[in-house]
Amino acid sequence: MAKEIKITKKTARKGDDGYKIVSVRMKDETITKLDDLSAQTNRSRNELINLLLEAAIPIVKIEEEQKP
Repeated sequence: MAKEIKITKKTARKGDDGYKIVSVRMKDETITKLDDLSAQTNRSRNELINLLLEAAIPIVKIEEEQKP
């Protein structure tokens, strides 16, 4: 009986780069603003969304809901 089983590691499949695909619904006006910004900066919507989220998340302040 074999004492060990050898399994070789697979190389990361394309897409396994630390990113996940997320689907988000957005208003048409928000998409228009993103597209305008995209044209001005030569960056994709995806790149802009990631940059904007990375900048916004650290400055979010959570407040308790005010009860009437």
